[in-house]
Amino acid sequence: MTDTVLRKSIYLKATPEKVWAYLTDPQKLAIWFHKPKTPLVEGAYAMYGTESGNKLMWGDVSVAEPFSRLEYTFTIAQMGDHVSTVKWTLQEVPGGTNLSLLHEGLPQGEEAFGLTLALDKGWDEHLGRMRVSAHEE
Repeated sequence: MTDTVLRKSIYLKATPEKVWAYLTDPQKLAIWFHKPKTPLVEGAYAMYGTESGNKLMWGDVSVAEPFSRLEYTFTIAQMGDHVSTVKWTLQEVPGGTNLSLLHEGLPQGEEAFGLTLALDKGWDEHLGRMRVSAHEE
């Protein structure tokens, strides 16, 4: 069996510094994703629904290298005790930034495929919102 890994990559008309803010600043995260109570830095975090206020995901930030790399564990209620890892890479390109996402360590097997589909679709929707917001500023 092969590991289930989600890979996404988008180009943004924004500097790596601006994209970094979208990945770590609670106000920017709330625009496109979920809202933590504090900026994402190394250590524990939790993110909450912008409308519901419910705790939606949690984990630990293991790498926070401003403007280039962010990595954290990712757990949601639908995963039970399973922990996955999200890795963001920012690369400056002429005119903006290439932002890459690697979400690995997802639950395996046919019974987990519905979750994989939901996460795949969710990342597409979240990244689309980030793109719209970053390009409007």
